Amino acid sequence: MQVLENILIALSSLWVHKMRSFLTTLGVVIGVGAVITMVSLGQGARRAVQERILALGSNLVFVRPGSFRMGHVAAQEGARIDLTDKDAKAIKKDCPAALVVVPELQRSEQVKYGNKNWNTRVIGTTPDFGPVRNFKPTLGRFFTWQEDLGMARVCLLGETVRENLFGQMEDPVGETIRIGRVNFTVIGLLPEKGQTGFSNQDDQVVVPLNTAQKRLFGIDYLSGISVQARDAKSVDQTVLEIEKALRKSHRIKTGGDNDFTIRVQTDVLTTMEETSKTLGFLLAGVAGVSLIVGGIGIMNIMLVSVRERTREIGTRKAIGARRRDILFQFLVEAVTLSLVGGTVGILLGVLASYLLSAMARWNTSISLSSIIVSFLFAAAVGIFFGLYPARKASLLNPTEALRYE
Repeated sequence: MQVLENILIALSSLWVHKMRSFLTTLGVVIGVGAVITMVSLGQGARRAVQERILALGSNLVFVRPGSFRMGHVAAQEGARIDLTDKDAKAIKKDCPAALVVVPELQRSEQVKYGNKNWNTRVIGTTPDFGPVRNFKPTLGRFFTWQEDLGMARVCLLGETVRENLFGQMEDPVGETIRIGRVNFTVIGLLPEKGQTGFSNQDDQVVVPLNTAQKRLFGIDYLSGISVQARDAKSVDQTVLEIEKALRKSHRIKTGGDNDFTIRVQTDVLTTMEETSKTLGFLLAGVAGVSLIVGGIGIMNIMLVSVRERTREIGTRKAIGARRRDILFQFLVEAVTLSLVGGTVGILLGVLASYLLSAMARWNTSISLSSIIVSFLFAAAVGIFFGLYPARKASLLNPTEALRYE
């Protein structure tokens, strides 16, 4: 009963100074709201990265020319040209764990339709590129093996390329565009994939590999090879088999450095998730500083409150209030300020996350754990920063307190 009485006294004291209580909780409101918003942005970014990388295909292994060794550079990745069609055939022949092998040639090139120009990434590849990378055309079709062997001048457009070349025309299938100096017929439209790391998967044009090598660019090497393992358990075995096959194909002696780089899809995903996670922690840390500043504001106001109510404290002690009663009363006031601010901050943080998602198109993900942690942290701030003023009030001498003006 006495505990309830102390709580009511504390709440009534806060209500008497409504404006001061509001201004005191404002720091906590901003801090908690910022924490919720920043954490939701970080979690949303990690989820978006994961979805977009997995949308490019499953159980993938990427082979690129050049090697990179930790500590010093043996040869910068992509700097050496030492992947060819022969390497792709060697992987297909000597890697039982590999389900599909997709050679790729990528070059930046100017594309033109009418009086509109756009610089984009042109990918020369085989018909296996579509199913392996989950690029099922939303309009039209993918090119065939016969078209690849016959060096057909056909292409599929990413959504960004379609927008910049054709504007409001939603179906460009059948239209003729110019890639470099060669005319191509549009036979399909690629599905939207969005941004993956620094690469926009919608800003690309896909053409048959033989067409790219012999008609368009006049080269016989590859930019990379994508290999799909039979299942998730076969990925590590696939990597070993690829390395063995390419070392044999390139005649690399025992102990010699690889002149190629092999990366697993999960490694790429982990790297990008760690980057997003680090950024999320950084943002949450900055928001946490705001919460601590709010706690300092609570402590300052509570110290002022103790000074203003010195005679009240002396009177309560004179009529029998114990030290722990005074301590509990002021601690309840500090925690109440912090929890009210935390509750309002959570509501504002959730609202801000939804608004950023709806209006700015940012990826956000609000988790129950972040809300609970923010609420508990707000309570901890109230206890930590309210304990010193409450203890100072409880230690006042009743005789001196009654004489205080």
